[in-house]
Amino acid sequence: MELKLLLISTLLGMVCCSSAQQEGNECIKANALSCGECIQVGAKCGWCTDTEFLKQGEPTSARCDELESLRKRGCGQMENPHGSLKILKNKAVTNRKKGAEKLRPEDITQIQPQKLSLNLRSGEPQNIKLKFKRAEDYPIDLYYLMDLSYSMKDDLENVKNLGTSLMKEMSKITSDFRIGFGSFVEKTVMPYISTTPAKLLNPCTGDQNCTSPFSYKNVLKLTSNGEQFNSLVGKQQISGNLDSPEGGFDAIMQVAVCGEHIGWRNVTRLLVFSTDAGFHFAGDGKLGGIVLPNDGKCHLENNMYTMSHYYDYPSIAHLVQKLSENNIQTIFAITEEFQPVYKELKNLIPKSAVGTLSANSSNVINLIIDAYNSLSSEVILENSKLPEGVTIGYQSRCKNGVVNEGENGRKCSNISIGDEVSFNINITAQGCPKQGKPESIKIKPLGFTEEVEIMLNFICECECHKHGIRNSEMCHNGNGTFECGACRCNKGRVGRQCECRKDEVSTEDLDKNCRKDNSTDICSNNGECVCGTCECKKRDNPEERYSGKFCECDNFNCDRSNNKLCGGHGRCECRVCICDANYSGSACDCSQDTSTCLASNKQSCNGRGTCECGTCKCTDPKFQGPTCEICPTCPGVCTEHKECVQCRAFGTGEKKDTCEKDCNYFNLIKVKDRDKLPQPVQAFPLMHCKERDANDCWFYYTYAVNNTEKEVHVVETLECPAGPDIIPIVAGVVTGIVLIGLALLLIWKLLMIIHDRREFAKFEKEKMNAKWDTTDNPIYKSPINKFKNPIYGRKAVAL
Repeated sequence: MELKLLLISTLLGMVCCSSAQQEGNECIKANALSCGECIQVGAKCGWCTDTEFLKQGEPTSARCDELESLRKRGCGQMENPHGSLKILKNKAVTNRKKGAEKLRPEDITQIQPQKLSLNLRSGEPQNIKLKFKRAEDYPIDLYYLMDLSYSMKDDLENVKNLGTSLMKEMSKITSDFRIGFGSFVEKTVMPYISTTPAKLLNPCTGDQNCTSPFSYKNVLKLTSNGEQFNSLVGKQQISGNLDSPEGGFDAIMQVAVCGEHIGWRNVTRLLVFSTDAGFHFAGDGKLGGIVLPNDGKCHLENNMYTMSHYYDYPSIAHLVQKLSENNIQTIFAITEEFQPVYKELKNLIPKSAVGTLSANSSNVINLIIDAYNSLSSEVILENSKLPEGVTIGYQSRCKNGVVNEGENGRKCSNISIGDEVSFNINITAQGCPKQGKPESIKIKPLGFTEEVEIMLNFICECECHKHGIRNSEMCHNGNGTFECGACRCNKGRVGRQCECRKDEVSTEDLDKNCRKDNSTDICSNNGECVCGTCECKKRDNPEERYSGKFCECDNFNCDRSNNKLCGGHGRCECRVCICDANYSGSACDCSQDTSTCLASNKQSCNGRGTCECGTCKCTDPKFQGPTCEICPTCPGVCTEHKECVQCRAFGTGEKKDTCEKDCNYFNLIKVKDRDKLPQPVQAFPLMHCKERDANDCWFYYTYAVNNTEKEVHVVETLECPAGPDIIPIVAGVVTGIVLIGLALLLIWKLLMIIHDRREFAKFEKEKMNAKWDTTDNPIYKSPINKFKNPIYGRKAVAL
């Protein structure tokens, strides 16, 4: 059973090993015909440029292999290019204090470096380290976009004084602050608004005076004049529409893409979106007969959006794209009723925040300050679209040593002004793009105008490719380019030296040259016939190869010993073992060294066997072991191993302190009971032993030598003499005492009964024998006197 388990585990090990080799041998599987193709397979692959490297029958693709495998195969020169990184612009981050000399926004640096160049080798990642630091007193542009539908009438009154108040509060954060204002209502078509002439002039009911409905109006370009903000906003009038959702997405799109009209600078850009209603999005325009998708372009004339009736509302994804492209951070100032809707929208728009607007917008300044602090305390890196086959990974090192990876590796939170964080970015290419041309990608922190530009150059050819000899004579009269130690054939040519045309490859005349002894098998079924020459198949294991003119040889089908090819003492050549010195046999498993047969008494095989192939063959069946010195059935074996068995199986005995050192010479196997112990009918002798420990407990075991392995099977439980059962003894003693007491009482009672009966009988007898007169008691004198009257009738008269 154990031999069977050993065989299964060995086979599983071989399968696992083969699987691991197969997985790690992408270089061989690629069948690369040139150095450039080889290095694009993976970072582990190299190309051997030695001219005489290939053996007979090996294809050109055999030059591509793992580096260690190429070295073992005798390759002296290899091509194995590596990627590199070069920093082109590395301006240090700005260390600027508030109140210091004022800098232009373009002179402030918050991310470093700014421009790099990467040379990418397929499968080899290149690491970039970025540093980000929030600059103090960084300029801010804030654009307030407000819903002017009728329900926002009371809110407008509070926003009219927003300019100077917000200027005052923002001056605590930055000395360079600008503010702008825009408003929106709805698309100017049915059913969003009423298109009757009267309603187009005044959409409100009753005596309310409202302005004509409009889609979006840029009221005030970004300015640092708070009084101008108050003045222009104070002139604004409420308008009206029919449905509850508003056309705010149209307005956000125009604010994002109309940078010149809005006046955005390359600084922190904040968009405050204030409303008390929901929103229309892409597809809702069909209600008004508008089917053209929003084009994402600026359509402002005289600061009014003129294409609301022509283009549909933008989609959320479209808005996300444009806001990100223009580095705009959005703050949704929303009433309590619509908080859930806009919180879901916030999850879809990076670098956005939602604040609860009071019923009359009285808390709008605090809302903006809190939202700005929340947005500016988080940095999130975003990259532009990656070229095909290029992947990117992020790792962030944030405040207090916090490290994040994966998607969380793109961001750091709770960053205060002046805090510095870093990012490790790995960029990896798999293969080369189809064009093979350099590409460019950009990485930037969301909401900031600064970015890192990375130029990607792909290593698609080896250095030796530059020194190739076109139309070389080494490639069959100039039919190819000799480069990197091999021929790269011209179009229409094949073969190791480009000696054949493609239309000749499959002819019968050429196939004859690939058959051994006129057999029907081409290249012994181990290869392909190319130009009349066999190119042998490649194995998944790089150590295994077919060879020979007809691929009839291999180096892996020789005899094995101990699961090793040629016993590990030779090499396999054309299915025959070439043994090392002092070894012989078909599997090189017969050692000529007799020193291994010498016993401790310097006799060969202890005088009880013969030395064959470095191993003793014992002639006396009682003796075993590598030198015939072990006798498992000889007297004294049980006593000899008793202490070691005791300490290893039960942790007791004289050798328990030195057990690990003195008793590791045998394999211990525990069994549950004596029936499970091996029996003498086995192929190897064994001794059954029964020993007693210091506690008078017996333990049972067998000792045997299986080939060279000493095995001890021991019963895992001790047999100890049963101790006295205290409870029955105590119960018996108590019961005995009680019974003896009862018996004594009964005996005493019986004796008393007998004694009483004897005394009573004696009394009765004496009573019967009494002799005194019972008529008169001589001692007793009666108190009655009797007298006799002699005169009266001779009778006595008592007185």
